[in-house]
Amino acid sequence: MTIKSDIWLRRMAAEHGMITPFLPELVREVNGNRIISAGASSYGYDMRLADDGFRIFSSVYADEIDPKRFDEESSLIEPPVRAAEDGAKYYLLPPHHYGLGVTVETFKMPRNVTGIALGKSTYARAGLLVNTTPLEAGWTGRLVVEIANLANLPLRVYINEGIGQILFFQSDEDCAVSYNDRGGKYQGQTGLTFAKV
Repeated sequence: MTIKSDIWLRRMAAEHGMITPFLPELVREVNGNRIISAGASSYGYDMRLADDGFRIFSSVYADEIDPKRFDEESSLIEPPVRAAEDGAKYYLLPPHHYGLGVTVETFKMPRNVTGIALGKSTYARAGLLVNTTPLEAGWTGRLVVEIANLANLPLRVYINEGIGQILFFQSDEDCAVSYNDRGGKYQGQTGLTFAKV
């Protein structure tokens, strides 16, 4: 199993629709404004946070979270979208809070490829932890991104900018049973999807 390069990523996006929409180069600026990088890097892809699904855990309406019987109505709140001086849009994640977002991109993983989503250094240096998440062979969907603000101050989480990086690994053989074959519970998610059993 080997880690795959930007050349391979471009080919897989073009020929197999593995990432859509796909940014073939690393984008660091939009309309003359610096952004947190997004798109294909040397050996990975910087995924973007979408604007159509971001929630923050809150104790306002609930006193516990049960992952087996998840109640999003009482456990999560939707923060307002804010605008920065340069026009960039963002959510404000309060100190020591946990949030769920979803990627702009949809991923279609071949049965011999697995991805691992990691946090970006820019955010980590500001106190944001992005959960390490697998994109299993045979999985298709928009990735739900789990993030935590470990800092003592509110933290801006920018929309349509890089939120994490995915590294792709290709095996020399197909797996016997893919995520799709076993009917994975998060298969085909098109938006923010909550905990299931």
